[in-house]
Amino acid sequence: MAMRKKMVLSTLAAGILFSLSGAHAASLLSSSEPYTIPASELAAKEKALTDFPLMNAVKTSIATLPNSEVEKIEPGRAANPENVKRVEGVISEQDWDHLFPMRAPEYTYANFLKAVGKFPAVCGTYTDGRDSDAICRKSLATMFAHFAQETGGHENWRDIPEWRQALVYLREVGWVEGQKGGYNGECNPDIWQGQTWPCGKDKDGDYLSYFGRGAKQLSYNYNYGPFSDAMYGDVRPLLDNPERVADTWMNLASAIFFFVYPQPPKPSMLHVIDGTWQPNDRDKENGLVPGFGVTIQIINGGVECGGAEENAQSLNRIAYYKEFATYLKVPIADTEVLGCKKMKQFDEGGAGALPIYWEEDWGWSADTPDGKTYSCQLVGYQTPFTAFKEGDYSKCVQKYFNVNIVENSDQPEEEATPAPVPAENVAPVAHIAGPVGAVDAGSQVSLSASGSTDANGDKLTYTWMSQDGKTISGDDKAVITFSAPDVTKESQFLVNLKVSDGTFVDTTEYTLNVKAKASSDEGQEEGYPAWNSTHTWAAGDIVNNNGALYQCKPLPEGAWCSSSPAYYEPGVGIAWGDAWKAL
Repeated sequence: MAMRKKMVLSTLAAGILFSLSGAHAASLLSSSEPYTIPASELAAKEKALTDFPLMNAVKTSIATLPNSEVEKIEPGRAANPENVKRVEGVISEQDWDHLFPMRAPEYTYANFLKAVGKFPAVCGTYTDGRDSDAICRKSLATMFAHFAQETGGHENWRDIPEWRQALVYLREVGWVEGQKGGYNGECNPDIWQGQTWPCGKDKDGDYLSYFGRGAKQLSYNYNYGPFSDAMYGDVRPLLDNPERVADTWMNLASAIFFFVYPQPPKPSMLHVIDGTWQPNDRDKENGLVPGFGVTIQIINGGVECGGAEENAQSLNRIAYYKEFATYLKVPIADTEVLGCKKMKQFDEGGAGALPIYWEEDWGWSADTPDGKTYSCQLVGYQTPFTAFKEGDYSKCVQKYFNVNIVENSDQPEEEATPAPVPAENVAPVAHIAGPVGAVDAGSQVSLSASGSTDANGDKLTYTWMSQDGKTISGDDKAVITFSAPDVTKESQFLVNLKVSDGTFVDTTEYTLNVKAKASSDEGQEEGYPAWNSTHTWAAGDIVNNNGALYQCKPLPEGAWCSSSPAYYEPGVGIAWGDAWKAL
């Protein structure tokens, strides 16, 4: 049975509990005058912040071939890309038929070659002495072993061994095209995931379903969107047509996309196999060393790894890997760690903790009139802006700061020609100004939207919303004050702002960094442990988190209780309700 897998490009935990008020804060510095920055300065800053060896290695490994060239790839074609020819030399179409006799018909050999061709680094040529053919064979054996677990038939009564039962499932079990209500809870246009990866709609005006499709069972709009962007340079094609992830060569490309892309703090599987990732002391302390076992940790470590013994899923993967390795002539050293028992999860101290997303830089600058940095920084959690897409740095700066970006840096600001008032009504631009740096838990916080602009000069109405659903609205609500949440660990909370001119709206959000409150037992429910991200929680466990009680759901949902805190931290993660029940 195909498992529902959430390919998490690790997401910012969101959840906020405080009351909003409309009182103005005189101490908050805010200006309606934008800060002018040359576009060339932003481009130079983006280049400087991303120009280091690991980032460059990752960018090389995720580079793609234009779709116009991918579509030309066919088995035996003389002009096929070099990496495709290497794969053809390792696996023929006859091999494909033998290895995957129970596959869904859409998983064709030609589609597999196209998926490989899209990513030239997969089975590509290494010019630094590494054995390109050996890395290719090991990559394929690893990839196929995970295919067998993720989409395999797992029917031991058949005369076809289980390791050759991969690629049976094209769509998640129980789902068909056109079925409503599938994995689209993050389509809400009032949250940043819905704004960054806006969901497509069906003929009835309902959001499309983003259930698991393809060899990796890609799920949710926040995975379809980035994958679409990587495939097409645009988020829309697969958000509007998610069925392509099942019916075209995207069904296998989605799995290779996962194979080559890192999920910070995890490295990519490709970089584990080709040796680009080398564990540091922190990784070694956590038991994270090169071998097939660490690829299990990458794909599903929160469920399958860390126990005293290997669980059933990881044992399956190991068995399948050994069979594919034998078939593909991949030697397995006696010292290779094949499983992931007692292996801890990757963390921010590891060698794979590459920050790949842009976030507001909350620091202080002595070079600007108001001390703001007017810049963004790299972080490891998912935001709307990625370092892999040129120009996203500038978009990040525009999102979080009231700036005027000019193309000609030599033109004095006072001589710049004022922008004309548009003849037609245009949407306003929402902007939030707030504290620079983290605030103390329980302290008073003021946020200002007075830097929001409207090119037509229309009067604006401000609607603020915290992610627990509380809102406040009005044309006199340009500034709000509230108490920062009482948290016992450093936390980040989101506040959403919608600005309307009566016809059009624009939205933005502000991330509030809150320092940990001094530890105290006050408010703890006697007898129940406090939730923490390093403990392994079991089905039925009851925990206290931020003063509320939650119980880990029965299996299979309960398997997520110890996974990816950004998603499953009780009461906080964006999908916590999938794993926990509030008491």
